[in-house]
Amino acid sequence: MPRQAERGRPGSAELDVLIIGAGFSGLGVAALLDRAGLRSFLVLEAADDLGGTWRDNTYPGCCCDIPSPLYSFSFDQRAGWTRLFAGQAEILDYLRGVARRRGLLDRIRYGAKVVEARWSGRHWEVTTAAGERYTARFVVSAVGPLHHPAIPDLPGAAQFRGAVFHSATWDHGVDLTGKRIAVLGTGASAIQFVPAIAGRAAAVTVYQRTPPWILPKADRAFTERQRWLARRLPPYRWYVRARLFWTHEKRARGFVGDPAAMATTARYARRLLERQVADPELRARLTPDYAIGCKRLLISSDWYPALTRPDVEVRDGGVKEVRPGSVVGTDGVEAPADVLIYATGFDAHHTVTRMSIVGRDGLSLAEAWRDGDQAYLGTTVAGFPNLFVMVGPNTALGHNSQIFMIEAQARYVVACVRRMRRRGSLEVRAEVQRAFNEWLQGRMAHTVWQTGGCRSWYQDPSSGRITVLWPDTAVAFWRRLRRVRMSDYLLDGARVSARPIPARRRPPSAASSRWSRPAPGRRRWP
Repeated sequence: MPRQAERGRPGSAELDVLIIGAGFSGLGVAALLDRAGLRSFLVLEAADDLGGTWRDNTYPGCCCDIPSPLYSFSFDQRAGWTRLFAGQAEILDYLRGVARRRGLLDRIRYGAKVVEARWSGRHWEVTTAAGERYTARFVVSAVGPLHHPAIPDLPGAAQFRGAVFHSATWDHGVDLTGKRIAVLGTGASAIQFVPAIAGRAAAVTVYQRTPPWILPKADRAFTERQRWLARRLPPYRWYVRARLFWTHEKRARGFVGDPAAMATTARYARRLLERQVADPELRARLTPDYAIGCKRLLISSDWYPALTRPDVEVRDGGVKEVRPGSVVGTDGVEAPADVLIYATGFDAHHTVTRMSIVGRDGLSLAEAWRDGDQAYLGTTVAGFPNLFVMVGPNTALGHNSQIFMIEAQARYVVACVRRMRRRGSLEVRAEVQRAFNEWLQGRMAHTVWQTGGCRSWYQDPSSGRITVLWPDTAVAFWRRLRRVRMSDYLLDGARVSARPIPARRRPPSAASSRWSRPAPGRRRWP
């Protein structure tokens, strides 16, 4: 088990910053705080190791769908990636390396599950499940949105005699050899683990409610020469990273600017389906009936071949009920099963509010977000002084690296903390947050996620609003967080006027003059 933190033990002096979660977000904030000389911080992690989603998801075939040179911090790039699309173990090893190289291991306290954070009027009082208490001027929630598995309540599931688990909590003690396996879902995890277990299991039945759009995955191993260049020539690493970034960034047009631009992408997807699925009846069942990009766009070159195997069967619709030794689909057909695997995604809308966060005047975050998650720049929330939310509302991407967004947020958080070192509380003004979200939802109305004719986990279950995704380019997000506009905030409860302070002068992905030029014709929110 990684070494426990010595600093910031319960009962010690008040910390400047308390970070909840030791995944990409938490480690990113911690690393940048340390680099800025702000070393009065502690990271509380509920598990016994760091890594977040890359620690938890260990299912067969688990890997990233963003190229590894881009799915990493700009300030701690890795030269030794073995593949273009790194696997789970390699990404987790990278995160452990970041914590080790940045001297963060003794700043992390493991087994510290936060159950409550309460604003006292001067600082945050944080309590863990073990009863430990901490005080901190600032709290950063870095628990991540893809953390709590979403498991449907199926009739009869409790009576199933075989093994049952979610892809995010894969039971490696279950030998799948010769077993009949029922897989519920065809999302990002299913398209990775089904090809990995097909052929080992006796039979795999995949229950598909809606077929996903699939693009080919151009994965490859890096050559010895490429790895040598990455190790010995840092400009080469930046070149590779920048090239990948801009290749992905231009894809935003189809999602948020011109949905018609997705027509070429749709042709690629249909061509892959036609090439890999010869059976016209199965091909028709695997063809989506909604606009491409409306739901998460997936990449795989072995999903369709797996579904055409004689030992793999695709059933349309969901599951009606589970019996002791079988699964009954909504079509009424019963299929025998020895193992039931949920590939049903995560509850991305209630991750932060699973712990009690109480802000000014006793307002809880759950109450503030009862009609859907809402924040300013996805990072600060009105009514909650000195609280920052990493990967908060409307900060996820459909086209580029989430680590770029995380780093932009982390730099913004550090800039705020640095600015407030000798001040009291910082709280976004309610009218500023409201104006920002009105702009955001107005822009969202013209994206493929709102106009594509489908429902997805991007939408809030109660309001129907898209509260997960950012409706613009990653560069636009970075540009908005590049400076902290103090006039957007209340300082010690009072409105002030102050000059903006820079969160970062240069973008974290590439050194290019393109970043400093405003996008032509870009309409700014008020």
